[in-house]
Amino acid sequence: MSEQVALYAEFTAVPGAADTVAGLIGDYADVVRAEPGNQVFEVYRRREDDHRFVVFEVYRDQAAFEEHLGGEAGRAFNARLQPLIVEPHSVLSFLTPVRRT
Repeated sequence: MSEQVALYAEFTAVPGAADTVAGLIGDYADVVRAEPGNQVFEVYRRREDDHRFVVFEVYRDQAAFEEHLGGEAGRAFNARLQPLIVEPHSVLSFLTPVRRT
């Protein structure tokens, strides 16, 4: 069995678009959570800057993550998100779990 894929994505809404981005990512979260390989999809706004978003994601395995990336819903979401954020795309940081011995 392959290992879970865990990551967080970060992006910054352009001035005046934070609430629009929040609505868009909130709707998309419902879609992602329904994907069979998704285990966690939680969206946060930074307290110190509510234009900054962080999304924590966990997928069953690499195949589930790749299925998520290849989905039409993700392409449509990213096409709508891209003009509303400062970065050219979400900045992804992949995580490795720390296990107790």
